This record gives sequence, C-alpha cells and structure tokens, in this order.
Amino acid sequence: MAFGRRNRPSLVGTAARTAVVVGTATAASNAVNASAANKQAAAQQAAEQQQLAQQAQMLPVPVPAPAVAPAPAAPAVEDLLSKLERLAALHASGALSDEEFAAVKASIIG
Repeated sequence: MAFGRRNRPSLVGTAARTAVVVGTATAASNAVNASAANKQAAAQQAAEQQQLAQQAQMLPVPVPAPAVAPAPAAPAVEDLLSKLERLAALHASGALSDEEFAAVKASIIG
C-alpha cells in the first residue's frame, strides 16, 4: 500500500487535464488573434478606400475640347474640281464628244 498517493490524481490524469487546459487556451488565443487580424484587415481596406476617394476628388475634371466642325464645303469643291478635271481630260483625249462633254458637265455642276 502506498501511503501518500490516496487522494492525489494519477500522473496520466494530470497530464490529460493539462492537455485539455492547454488546448482550450490555444483555441481561445487563436480565435482572439483571428478576430484581431480580421478587424485590422477591414480597417486597412477602409483606409485604402478612403485614400482612393480623396485622390479621386483631387484629380482635375477633364474639360472636353470644343468640337471643331470640318468645313464641308472644301471637300465638295475639291471633289467637283477633280470630276471636272477628269471630264476635261476625257474630252481632250477625244473619248467624249462636245455634246457628251457639255451634258456630263451640266450634270456635275448641277
């Protein structure tokens, strides 16, 4: 019979209880750390969004350049001149008679 061991827990029981306490403490610590990391990430994301919004407000608003309307008369005149020049070349080469030249010229000038 062992005299000093009656009311004391066994070595295995003590080790088991210690393992449960350590496991519980580790789980609680991990939960606290994860919560803190999530809060820190959310705060950092909010700060980045706020910084982007401030930068967007500081950007100058682009002013659209006034539209320059092309002069429609110039291309029409050049087109008319090129047609008349081709017509005159055909007439000079003898491909068109005087009557044909006059008729086509009148239709081009309109």
